[in-house]
Amino acid sequence: MKILLVNDYGTPDGGAEIQIYRLRQLLRERGHDARLLSTGMESPGVQNKADYKCRGTKSSLRTLLQTANPWAYHELRKVLREFRPDMVHVKMFLTQMSPLILPLLRDVPSVYHVAWYRPICPTGTKMLPDGSRCYFNAGSVCYKHGCLPMHDWIPLMLQLRLFRAWRGAFGTIMANSEWVRKRLEHEGIVPVEVLRYGMEKGCEETALSETPTAVFAGRLVKEKGVDVLLRAFAKASGRAPGSRLVIAGDGPERKSLEALAEKLNLTSSVRFIGYLNPQEMEGALSGAWVQVIPSLWDEPFGIVAIEAMARGAAVVASDSGGLREIVEDGVDGFLVPPGDAGALSEKLAVLLTDKRLASSMAAAGKRAVSVKFSEEIFLRQLFGIYDSVIEAKNGVQRNNVPG
Repeated sequence: MKILLVNDYGTPDGGAEIQIYRLRQLLRERGHDARLLSTGMESPGVQNKADYKCRGTKSSLRTLLQTANPWAYHELRKVLREFRPDMVHVKMFLTQMSPLILPLLRDVPSVYHVAWYRPICPTGTKMLPDGSRCYFNAGSVCYKHGCLPMHDWIPLMLQLRLFRAWRGAFGTIMANSEWVRKRLEHEGIVPVEVLRYGMEKGCEETALSETPTAVFAGRLVKEKGVDVLLRAFAKASGRAPGSRLVIAGDGPERKSLEALAEKLNLTSSVRFIGYLNPQEMEGALSGAWVQVIPSLWDEPFGIVAIEAMARGAAVVASDSGGLREIVEDGVDGFLVPPGDAGALSEKLAVLLTDKRLASSMAAAGKRAVSVKFSEEIFLRQLFGIYDSVIEAKNGVQRNNVPG
C-alpha cells in the first residue's frame, strides 16, 4: 500500500512529529511505501527528513498561512498526481498547512487523526486566558474573552469555517482519546473514532536508581504546570531527603522556572537538562522512581505518560483530559487535581519515600502498556480503519460510474 502522511512540521522535536516519523518507520517495516509531506522549516540541531516539503513560516505571517497556504495546496496536488497514494493520513495540519488542502482529498481515501483541540479551538488549548476550561464553541467569544486579538481572530474564524465546510473530504476522523472525541462531538464534529497511540515494548526489568528521583519531560510552557511541580517538590523533598528532580525540555518559561527553583532553595536538588532527542531522553530519565505530568490544561492524550510507564516509572498526573484514560489511580500511579501543589506534593512524597511501592507501580505500568497501549494494537486498529475507508471510497466511486 502507498500511504502519504501529512503533518505541519517535519522536524521531530515535538510529540506529534515524533509520532508521525515513528508511524512512517512502522509502515515501511511492514512493506508499505510510506512518505511524509510537511513544511520545510528546520529547528536548531534537528533535521527535517520529510519526503516532500512545502513552504511554512513561524513569522507574523503564520496566521494568514494557516488560513490559506497556497504552497501546501500546490505541493499536495503535485504529490497526489505523482505518488498516487492509496491512503492519505493527515495528523497536524491547521497550524501551517491550511484547509485549502481538503478539496484535493475528496477523491482520495483519507483520514484525519486529531491530536489536540485545534479543529475546534483557534489556540488549540480549550483554555481561557485566566486558565479555566473553555466550554464555548469557537466564534465571537474567542475575541471577547481575549483569546485572540482582532488581527488574528478574523483569519482564524475563516479558517475554522473552511474546515467545517470541507472536513467531509475525510473518510474518517479519529481522536487520540475518548476525551478528545467527546470534545469534538460536543462541537458538531461527528462521527469520530478513537485511536490511541501505541508504544514500543519496553525493557523487561524495572530497575530504579539508588537516589529517589522524580522527572518531568515536556515543553516548558505555562499550561504544563511545571511551576506547580517545583512548589510541590519543595514540600515533598522535606519528607524525602536526598531526592532529586530532573526537568527535561525547553521553552519560553525556562528562565522563570529556574528563578523559581532558586527562590525555593532547590538549586542543589533540581536539574534543568534542556531539550533532548528521544534516544537521549530515554537515557537521561532511566531509573526514575516517578514521572510527573502536572498539566494545567486538559492533555488531549498524554503520550508522555505511556512513555514513562514503558520506561519503568510510576506516574503522578493531573486528573484531567486523556490522562484519566492512561493512569489507573493507585495501581500504576496517582491522579491529582490540576494545579493543586499540596495534593501533588503528598503523592510525590509517598513515592519518593517508598521504593517498593514505586517499583510495584512501575511494573504495573509496564503491564498496562503491553495490554492496552502496544504498537501492535495501534496498528491493527489503524489498518482496520484504512481498509474500511478505502472500501467505502471505492464503493462510492463504483456507484458513480455511468451504467
